[in-house]
Amino acid sequence: MDSGTVDWFPHLSPDGRLASYLRFPAGTRGHPADLPVEVVLVSTNGWATPLHTWPVFGGQGTLNVNSWSPDSRRFAYVAYPLDGARDA
Repeated sequence: MDSGTVDWFPHLSPDGRLASYLRFPAGTRGHPADLPVEVVLVSTNGWATPLHTWPVFGGQGTLNVNSWSPDSRRFAYVAYPLDGARDA
């Protein structure tokens, strides 16, 4: 699938039905820190259509390891807003 963005770190849920990954802006080289990125949730039956996205300030360190809960209902990610900014 060609999304036009730089997509990294796909992590499957324990039940194999969902995946989360990190979406960097188009043209990003490597996986740097300190960028506006998106954490993306997809069904493994439909990778091209996100179920939800979370825009955060992050990058390297936001979603480096598989952080799904054992029941596949939740996963964790890290955002690091600057100067008191808050993620929604």
